[in-house]
Amino acid sequence: MSSLLIKNIRAVDAKNDLITDVLIQDGKIAEVGKNIHSRGEDIIDGTDLVLMPSLFDMHVHLRDPGFTHKEDVLTGCSAALAGGVTGLLAMPNTNPPCDNPETVRGIIEKAADTGVDVYPVGCITGKMNGEGLCDYEALKAAGCICISDDGRPVKNAEQMREALELSKTNGLLVASHCEDLDIINGGIMNKGDVSEKLEVRRMDRASEDYITARELILATSANARIHICHVSTEGSAAIIRFAKSRGIKVTCETGPHYFMLTDKLLEKRDADYRMNPPLRTQEDVRAIIAAIKDGTIDCIITDHAPHTAEEKADFEKAPNGVVGLETSLAASLTALYHTGEISLNRIVELMCVNPRRILGLELPAIQVGKTADLVIADINRTWTVEPEKLHSKSHNTVFKGMTLTGKPLVTISKGVIRYDAR
Repeated sequence: MSSLLIKNIRAVDAKNDLITDVLIQDGKIAEVGKNIHSRGEDIIDGTDLVLMPSLFDMHVHLRDPGFTHKEDVLTGCSAALAGGVTGLLAMPNTNPPCDNPETVRGIIEKAADTGVDVYPVGCITGKMNGEGLCDYEALKAAGCICISDDGRPVKNAEQMREALELSKTNGLLVASHCEDLDIINGGIMNKGDVSEKLEVRRMDRASEDYITARELILATSANARIHICHVSTEGSAAIIRFAKSRGIKVTCETGPHYFMLTDKLLEKRDADYRMNPPLRTQEDVRAIIAAIKDGTIDCIITDHAPHTAEEKADFEKAPNGVVGLETSLAASLTALYHTGEISLNRIVELMCVNPRRILGLELPAIQVGKTADLVIADINRTWTVEPEKLHSKSHNTVFKGMTLTGKPLVTISKGVIRYDAR
């Protein structure tokens, strides 16, 4: 395997921030220090750039199998690499749903040569429809490290509690999509002033807050871990904060759109701004930022959910979801780092370290002996998001036309450059 020497770069992980050289050999970090001399390695000049551990996105919809007109494993992994992501959880609402070992193995096999570590998420219940609990041991043996019925909640609370009980022995992380479908009742956006103005069906925040509270009660009953997906409301963040203070084993995530944007964008009647859970209010945005800053929120994810332009054409009938793999680092730097809300070390914790910690994977750091899964970024480069230039098959980005500051330039997976936009 070829060697790579990165010279004079600002190396930032969860604990360190220094100007150094980094030598990569045989897929590992071999040396970190000043004035490392080249011995024939490929050399990257890192002057004015930042080296970070690569991102791990805990919430991605690759749409494969069954919906490959929207995305597939190969295009999704290409988009991931362009965003500095070398590991991800692939959500199970595929066709067929990822409730069996054959589907799990098929996804892993497709991703094997991409440079992205893809971990298929197994279903909690059969076909994600409450048709009994899945065979978790079989899913784990096939390669699952997490189970979820994401895209919908587990409607039967006792099934959810049983899954949590079993997780204590099988070690699988249980992740919950916290929306009560009866409360939502066909709503397409946040219930509030904007939805009233547009006269469309609304999604009451009680749907998220209620299921969040339910899951924490169930996790307490089982004395088990629970992971709350895509937190978007002030209420949900407050409930999780309280639960953590009481020692409940809960972790959670949010996406950049929930700490950057509000439901006022829906006044455009553009379905590219529709997702589940929906964009909320400015008060919710402030609450999500506060929850990131105080440690209530553990991870930043994308909930990358591709849909075609044809599917998104009708504002009221379009499916919910937005793509995000290629904009997540840039959006987070723009909204959180460049505004002084959090440090670059904290960005690394939220996007690189904590997801892997929660999943029990190797913790990344820019240290000798660590796997060389890395991203080189120009954190000060400004660029405008042009949907047609994204690597994903679908271009339904909520950040279209926005100027962001910070851009991944090189993504290195196990010592190999897999993306290079220098």
